[in-house]
Amino acid sequence: MTVEIVPLPLPPTLDAPKFQWFGREVRGVDPSDIDPESEQFKEIERLLYKHSILLFRNANLSPENQYALTKAFDPTSESFGHGNNKIEKDKQNILNRTLRGIPRVPQVQLIGNGVVHDYEGFSEMQLEHPSHHTWHKTRLSPEEEAAGYTRFVRWHMDAALYEFQPPRVTTLYGRIVPNGPKQVVRYDDGTGDELELPLAATAYASGKIMFELLPRELKSVAVRGKVKYAPHPYVWVSTAKAKSTALGMETEGREVPLDKLPPWEESKIQITPMLWKNPVTGDLHFQVHPYCVAEIFINALPQGVSRDAALYPDGAHLADLKEVRDLLYKMQRPAISPQFVYPHDWRENDLIIFHNRGVLHSVTGTLHSNQVRAYHQCNLAASDGPAGPDEEDLRKWL
Repeated sequence: MTVEIVPLPLPPTLDAPKFQWFGREVRGVDPSDIDPESEQFKEIERLLYKHSILLFRNANLSPENQYALTKAFDPTSESFGHGNNKIEKDKQNILNRTLRGIPRVPQVQLIGNGVVHDYEGFSEMQLEHPSHHTWHKTRLSPEEEAAGYTRFVRWHMDAALYEFQPPRVTTLYGRIVPNGPKQVVRYDDGTGDELELPLAATAYASGKIMFELLPRELKSVAVRGKVKYAPHPYVWVSTAKAKSTALGMETEGREVPLDKLPPWEESKIQITPMLWKNPVTGDLHFQVHPYCVAEIFINALPQGVSRDAALYPDGAHLADLKEVRDLLYKMQRPAISPQFVYPHDWRENDLIIFHNRGVLHSVTGTLHSNQVRAYHQCNLAASDGPAGPDEEDLRKWL
């Protein structure tokens, strides 16, 4: 069965030629009633990995439907990406304030802003929109926010990065969407970069484009590189502060010492390639969670490969946290420049499915308490780890 798709409406700020392949709206398909064994689902799965984001307008999706749809992309997965009901119990985890598992379907998380009543098993729930106020080292002033300025909050992928494998996909369902004027994201990093976007837009940056933008010498580092994440990374960074661009942390020695973290096991720490291979297109996506990385490993160039202008030709193990973060920022920052960010303009009952192993995303916006936002998010700890570059990729990019 052919699935009808149309391109997403791209904002004028976007570098349209680079995004011709990115994002599609799916029409004529009820996402609450897709048979995972059907040819229709197989086509949707193929389209997702090809386009990174699929949008379904006017969806009517129960939490049970959303869990079933998300699970269809990884049928043996069972738990929420961080483990069922774990974040709610961990007061140190930076996600504790913003995520709440829906009682009867704990794999689906309620996120948003303001107070909801008699909502999916909650008699009353105060939701807290993520804010740069509690997260960034510097803050916008009240006057700047009153003038309509805001920031990205946190560029990330949905993944625990300890014990549980990174989810393949995330489904995000906008049940209650706040109204208000557009706001302007300020990067505040000396570049003067700004990006106008709809209120509370979800911003997406493509890992495929992130890799394509790298100069040749950094492509070689990426294809040879692996990152090691800290144990319990969201507790580890809970006392540190983020950069003004929301792309990683400032290095001030404020991380929780390893011996002060909850009990952890070396075997559960994750080491992943910098580049993750798309299972349908074969493209390489630069997919690194910039907040949570503690170390970088770079393989040496093999014999016979030119070392002219090469970085780390003899390989490297980077354990100095500032050096680690500076290198990642240099590699990732170009891809969150305004012309490479897709901010989704939410309508009520929009459902987005995105390739969580192929994009980074960030919530945006500054909301008042009376601007209610209620979204359902589902991602499932994967049954496998991400695949890195193959031999052909190595030959091409070393």
